[in-house]
Amino acid sequence: MNYGKELKAHRESKNISQSELAKKIGVNQATISLWEDNKRTPTIDNCVAMADFYEITLDELIGRDFKKNW
Repeated sequence: MNYGKELKAHRESKNISQSELAKKIGVNQATISLWEDNKRTPTIDNCVAMADFYEITLDELIGRDFKKNW
């Protein structure tokens, strides 16, 4: 999956730079770039930090539209 595209879209929707997001969640700017370019995958802790920052669920963070059909 292309998680990087989703991560970048969320960041851009908040009108913040990679550097600003990095400071907010405690990583460096190069790490954000690697995630958005799909060269690295963020840890679950980093995903939780981003979801909390954006005030969204983890599913929303990665663009997962999960509908339970039981």
